Amino acid sequence: MVRATTITHGYRSEMAWIYLGIAILSEVLGTSFLKESDGFSKLWPTVISLTGYALALLMLSLAVREINLGIAYAIWAGTGTALIVLIGWLVLGQKIDVAAIVGVSMIVGGVVVINAFSTVES
Repeated sequence: MVRATTITHGYRSEMAWIYLGIAILSEVLGTSFLKESDGFSKLWPTVISLTGYALALLMLSLAVREINLGIAYAIWAGTGTALIVLIGWLVLGQKIDVAAIVGVSMIVGGVVVINAFSTVES
């Protein structure tokens, strides 16, 4: 009986991280279409943006069932920010300077530190 609980808990923990990954990607998708939506005046970019945000919040809510809220949110926000800067630069042709690179690197560093060294349980 203890073994079954351990397996179930391990599966739930793995799923929580998958939910968090989907939340991050969905939020990045939603954010990527914000500019194209032109203030929510263009139908399909607006639909994609709002759907991305809705899915992101749903997946984040599922993730925090197993992952500490502060840790999950820090990873979600930091990873999302870094990915949006990368998409802005590579896809949208936005310019970034040394200060932006250093700042985003610090955010990514924070996410790495949280993942590698945090022992906080939910």
